[in-house]
Amino acid sequence: MSVSRDWWHEERVLWAEGYRCIAGIDEAGRGALAGPVVAAAVVLPYEGVPPGIDDSKALTPAQRERLYAWIMAQARGVGIGVVEASRIDEINILQAAQEAMRLAVEDLPPGLGADIAVIDGLPVLPFPLPQVAIVGGDARVASVAAASVVAKVTRDRLMQAYDTVYPEYGFAAHKGYSAPQHLAALRARGPCPIHRRSFRPVAEASAAVAR
Repeated sequence: MSVSRDWWHEERVLWAEGYRCIAGIDEAGRGALAGPVVAAAVVLPYEGVPPGIDDSKALTPAQRERLYAWIMAQARGVGIGVVEASRIDEINILQAAQEAMRLAVEDLPPGLGADIAVIDGLPVLPFPLPQVAIVGGDARVASVAAASVVAKVTRDRLMQAYDTVYPEYGFAAHKGYSAPQHLAALRARGPCPIHRRSFRPVAEASAAVAR
């Protein structure tokens, strides 16, 4: 992590333009073969940078858990959006990730009054707020990095819970991504109800088991 990084530069620009409640938004689980895609919207206190914050992918599970606790205690507001595998298959993963982001904004505390969103990646349309989309925003913008941590921890916990329902797939270890253990279980058993059947490795495993 770069200690000299100015995590509040983008948000400070928006404050200077008159915005007062900035929600950082990111998602987790877009590339997984199983489980939901999860988005988070986080409104931090002004100039509030969680200690040790970074893009969630650059952090260890223990670091993410510590940051999650800080964010949930200190943020002005946190919203979560979850879109399950069946919906992903219905509308595709890009549309599902964007739907999760809209749900996360809707889940922010009533009366908070978020007036603009900073989104990791490309613009989301339609969207309930004005938005600034920044590729790599989870490594540049404090609230987006915070959202990446909340989304990742939330999804990991969901996948750990699914592991108790479908223990033969090892979801607690790989969180539904295409790890060798997961692919081997798919080939041997076929998909379970939380697999994304529109994803090629799942579809191929399903067809092989059916033969």
